[in-house]
Amino acid sequence: MVSVDAICGELARIAPLKLAEPWDNVGLLVGDRSHPVKRVMTCLTISEPIVAEVLAESVDLVITHHPLPFKPLQKLISDQTASGLLLKLIRAGTSVYSAHTAYDSARQGINQLWAEALQLTDIRPLVECSDEQRAGLGETEVHALGSGRFGDLANAMSMSRLLRTAAVIGQSARPPQFVGDPDRPIRRVAVACGSGGGFLAAAKRRGCEAMLTGEATFHVCLEAESLGIALGLLGHYASERFAMDRLAMQLSKSLPDLEIWSSRLERDPIRFLQ
Repeated sequence: MVSVDAICGELARIAPLKLAEPWDNVGLLVGDRSHPVKRVMTCLTISEPIVAEVLAESVDLVITHHPLPFKPLQKLISDQTASGLLLKLIRAGTSVYSAHTAYDSARQGINQLWAEALQLTDIRPLVECSDEQRAGLGETEVHALGSGRFGDLANAMSMSRLLRTAAVIGQSARPPQFVGDPDRPIRRVAVACGSGGGFLAAAKRRGCEAMLTGEATFHVCLEAESLGIALGLLGHYASERFAMDRLAMQLSKSLPDLEIWSSRLERDPIRFLQ
């Protein structure tokens, strides 16, 4: 028998929870650590379609990138979206785990996967671990962990080509948006999945000519323009969803007795007119 707690331990090995941002809500969010698990599903975000899939497939543990709950809930009632979804999962006996920003920053987390998929060299974190996060880590681990990633392309390419390459990696269903000159040659690239606008200043300090992220506000786009950094917006979904497929495959190798898969129904909720 594999327990919820045993899987939590494996997930914490992949993405140590001490790497999470202080504002985040990570780890086991719903469930009994002693309960046995046979079926596990990963997803980006718990939504009505995801809960329907969980119930139809008798999932014992759902590993979501975006935490639910994220903020404290004062009530658990069915007519509020977040608590209504949680109630359905609780009734079904389904546990919920999220590593979120810990997985973003992990040694083989989302930003590292991006950097490797882009074939960057000399890959390093945009922001190093804090002193508290460094505690108990060896020197090699410390230098490999942190928020975001940056590195150099073997050969400079235009911003437009970089964006097309990233869209293929993220399996984006729509053309990426960008700020800057599409013909600008790019050599040093920063990546910050999700809503990574807060890493622009760090990217500038690291000498990056471009940064790829999921989404950014209008004012962040203006900031990128002011800093002289080309900014690629791949879409929040495309910047993170592929990593949940990778996580399911990784867990399947380390926990072969379980049935583990990535959601077969999850889709980007944002659509575009053709």
